[in-house]
Amino acid sequence: MRRSVAFSVILGAGLLAGWCVGQVTARSPALPRPITPRGPLPAAEQEVVNRFKEARVSVVYLTSLSYQQDFFSLDVQAVPTGTGSGFIWDEQGHIVTNYHVVEDAQEVEAALADGTRLPAKVVGVAPEKDLAVLLIKVPARSLRPIPIGTSSDLQVGQRVMAIGNPFGLDQTLTTGVVSALGREIQSATRRRISGVIQTDAAINPGNSGGPLLDSAGRLIGVNTAIQSTSGSSAGIGFAVPVDTVNRVVPQLISRGHLRRLDLGFDPLPENLAVSPDVPKGVVVARVRRGSPAARAGLQGLTRTFRGFALGDVIVGVNGTPVQDLDGLLDRVEVMAPGSRVRLDVIRGGKKVQLSLEVGGGD
Repeated sequence: MRRSVAFSVILGAGLLAGWCVGQVTARSPALPRPITPRGPLPAAEQEVVNRFKEARVSVVYLTSLSYQQDFFSLDVQAVPTGTGSGFIWDEQGHIVTNYHVVEDAQEVEAALADGTRLPAKVVGVAPEKDLAVLLIKVPARSLRPIPIGTSSDLQVGQRVMAIGNPFGLDQTLTTGVVSALGREIQSATRRRISGVIQTDAAINPGNSGGPLLDSAGRLIGVNTAIQSTSGSSAGIGFAVPVDTVNRVVPQLISRGHLRRLDLGFDPLPENLAVSPDVPKGVVVARVRRGSPAARAGLQGLTRTFRGFALGDVIVGVNGTPVQDLDGLLDRVEVMAPGSRVRLDVIRGGKKVQLSLEVGGGD
């Protein structure tokens, strides 16, 4: 009996306490905290905001489409197979992006900053530089080409901004610095892309093809790859330098591909040129008759009763050392057809210099 009475008293006290708390809470509602005025943004932050507002209208969201047939209805539909980024190059409607963004696409859809969606036609590709140019039909007044900067004068530590569509999230801004210069990455053709910019601005899948900007909002590179074990940003991103872009894109617009160089000789494959007796460079295997190489006096391999005798090994171009064919092409392809280059050649253990005219085809 005493236990029942005690339990009733405790239960009643608990209910009364709960009722009192409820009454107090009801009579004293929580109020919003007063807002602390922020004031104007610091100049550095406002500058980033302004640059983003100016540049975002030039950035394009790209969707790659492929035709697939429905298993049941047998209808053929265009199905999204990937997304990427790009940017307006000129008022004619050309868009620059990465080659790997459109590599397997049968159709490409471009979404402008104002939400307009348009079909985009691929007009030129340079797989060896991981660059491609698309074209959309839209009034020039609707387009704002991105300002072009330079990459030859970049310095490690400069502030940079990347705009793109990571994971399909359009109009995303990340910031960072130039982490390193002169990096090399491999293209879809397995040829090296040299002079690449490394940045710690977050670059993720979907950022590919988007612009890397300097603090003035000028294009300094095209975001192209990341180095990560997880597939997401690890603070190491790469961009094709704008000096390369500004040289390649006009060729893609006018002829659909890069100008093919004709130096007039065939190099020996690198895996066959590995020997302690062979200098590091480009081994000339065969010189074609009447070619620029023949006129320059280059010598290829010659057949002997023991096999082949080594001819010329190109080890430098205009005073800059080269160790392989990629290095040679990097030095020569920036030159106009008809111009001359000075080749440093090892011949019979001695260095000689030859003057070669750069030839070019379509």
